[in-house]
Amino acid sequence: MLVSEIMSRSPKTVAPDAKLLEVVSLMCLFRFSGLPVEEDGKLVGVIAEKDVLHRMFPTLEDFKDVMAAPDYDGMMLQYKDVVNLKVADVMTPNAITVSPDIHILRAATIMVRHKFRRIPVADGGRLVGMLSLGDIHKAIFQANLADATTKLG
Repeated sequence: MLVSEIMSRSPKTVAPDAKLLEVVSLMCLFRFSGLPVEEDGKLVGVIAEKDVLHRMFPTLEDFKDVMAAPDYDGMMLQYKDVVNLKVADVMTPNAITVSPDIHILRAATIMVRHKFRRIPVADGGRLVGMLSLGDIHKAIFQANLADATTKLG
């Protein structure tokens, strides 16, 4: 079974110059853990929740005083500064992608190796879809067990 058979087509995308506040609003409202970033029809990166939150993580400097823990509540307030940035400021450029014409288990291997729950599907640098581990699991389930579970009812 190929990626093209199960991927989500026409995924929501954002531009690198989009305001991060708008993008994180979409992420929170629609429960997107990440979105592909496109510019002039080309995939240029991915913006994920981890990219946004990473900007608030403690640095080594925050741990310089071994007796005092970092001010985590103060760090949370940095979120207001982070969301005033542009997508390009925090996105992961040169996203790892899969091709629509590879086997779904090969795609799953790439995803598991990189600890991705979803991955852009690109053909010649152009985004053609998104693939999630859930898409793969559902396809394998349907191919192997869907008939058996309908007989249980």
